[in-house]
Amino acid sequence: MSAPLKIVVAGASGRMGRMLIEAVVASGDCVLTGALEVAGSPALGSDPLAALGRPGGLRITDDLRAGLAGADVLIDFTRPEGTLAHLAVCREFGVRAVIGTTGFSDAQKAQIAEHARHLAIVMAPNMSLGVNVVLKLLGVAARALDGYDVEVIEAHHRHKVDAPSGTALAMGEAVARASGRTLDDCAVWGRHGVTGERDPASIGFAVVRGGDIVGEHTVLFAGSGECIEITHKSASRVNYAQGSLRAARFVAAQPPGLYGMDDVLGL
Repeated sequence: MSAPLKIVVAGASGRMGRMLIEAVVASGDCVLTGALEVAGSPALGSDPLAALGRPGGLRITDDLRAGLAGADVLIDFTRPEGTLAHLAVCREFGVRAVIGTTGFSDAQKAQIAEHARHLAIVMAPNMSLGVNVVLKLLGVAARALDGYDVEVIEAHHRHKVDAPSGTALAMGEAVARASGRTLDDCAVWGRHGVTGERDPASIGFAVVRGGDIVGEHTVLFAGSGECIEITHKSASRVNYAQGSLRAARFVAAQPPGLYGMDDVLGL
């Protein structure tokens, strides 16, 4: 029997962090060896496993080197600046990474690509297996429905800080790429006032924020006499956690490089 995969979770006290820790504990082939939080977090020094009834010697820390020492894979759903700081230490220690953080600038993405020259990284705007299948379906639909108007509608909880979501952007990119365009050239980021007639080459985005909505995404293909909707709804963060563990198992065996969930799933 092979040794368990040693996992560190960043943002350990957040909603996604707690779900990831629970998934690691329940996995049977992974073990939690570190739990990271930002300096000043009230969770620092607490036991990340206590809420699961499995208290031990592990403590949530803001010391990146102590938290990442001896780990195989870091799973990170935090903020762009934090993720980049984590990756710098991962690169130093040879710890592979699974990144679910969204909202990176182009310059920050370039920094991640540079780290990936020395480190195996899986990076995806959404770790859900279903969402990544939907991204492939969108490519098929975009090629078949040439000339249809495309709108992306997404909804998330009130605490989400970036908009549109990384998943919504990935969906728009999948449609644009399949139809020979780039999203930068055709995206419309919301509408207000007298906008004039819709540009048929545009991909529109609409954003909803409120309550505790986990995540809902719809891509609408509107043609003459018909409308096709491809929708994904998340009822909980369990699917993100399970997809992240699948990505961790994959990246643990990979050479340096930047991988996506399509690589993990063989799509």
